[in-house]
Amino acid sequence: MKTEQQYFEEGSTIQVYMENMSTLKEESYEVYENFTLPQDGFAEELKQQKLHFLTITEDWCGDAMVINPVLRKVVEAAGLPMHVALRDADTDLIDRHLTNGGRAIPMVLILNEQGELIGKWGPRAPEVQAMVTEGRAKLPAKEDPTFDEKQKEFYTQLQTKYRTDPAIWAYVYESFKSRLQEIIK
Repeated sequence: MKTEQQYFEEGSTIQVYMENMSTLKEESYEVYENFTLPQDGFAEELKQQKLHFLTITEDWCGDAMVINPVLRKVVEAAGLPMHVALRDADTDLIDRHLTNGGRAIPMVLILNEQGELIGKWGPRAPEVQAMVTEGRAKLPAKEDPTFDEKQKEFYTQLQTKYRTDPAIWAYVYESFKSRLQEIIK
């Protein structure tokens, strides 16, 4: 069984991954270009750490579309590496890091200098999860003939919000920052 460090070493960088996306690429770059990293000293604090990050993701994922570009800005500012493992290419990795029994992505694995797993973050910031949970609760029952249409409409609206709402980006940033601060104390 491969270690998380081996997956990291085999994975592409976040930059190469985003360049080669075939789905949601334009939307991801829209977030990347419009998100401004807060000048709160966190990137400088993070520079002192010998961390590296492995993101389990897929380019069709709406959550990854917003999260990966925000986290990319963080790691670039801190000069730390972030690599990508595709969830569906080898499910062994994601199956070690399930969320409530599911293969939810993106899942960011936080590795120390020795390549040991010291923490993880994902698949959503709590505020975003609450928004998604609330939106799903308003959908009709799955048996309802309008369910598919209403669900598609909800996800389209959510994707637009992910792409355009700086509050979403701030939730992602603050949640990731908070998790890292717990680890590096």
